[in-house]
Amino acid sequence: MILKISSHISIPDTEIELHAIRAQGAGGQNVNKVSTAIHLRFDINASSLPDDYKEKLRQLADRRISSDHVIIIKAQRYRSQEKNREDALARLQALIKSAGITAKKRTATKPTRSSMKKRLESKTKHGVLKTLRGKVDE
Repeated sequence: MILKISSHISIPDTEIELHAIRAQGAGGQNVNKVSTAIHLRFDINASSLPDDYKEKLRQLADRRISSDHVIIIKAQRYRSQEKNREDALARLQALIKSAGITAKKRTATKPTRSSMKKRLESKTKHGVLKTLRGKVDE
């Protein structure tokens, strides 16, 4: 099976390491006996992703990306191993898709004349209100 990122980018299963581990937390006998949680590892440097995706993933400030550029995702949301596997792959897919999105460049604009006037009026109004809070002379 291949993990599809976009129409022209996909990741083969050989690049994604999936290990079943025991889930943490409450859950009774099921948690103690069955390895339902999934531990996913994806090496960014060794992957077949395009270079611009790799670079953006390396620059992401995400706690799931280790210092040696390996994405580590632990999925233990569900009680079944298969659902956790799907969840881990979906989270990996979302992370890689987010790296592919380029932010629109912001163009600086001047404030309008009416907005500046409104701002100055609110400042004077607030100043008057503050002076009224002072001590009253008798």
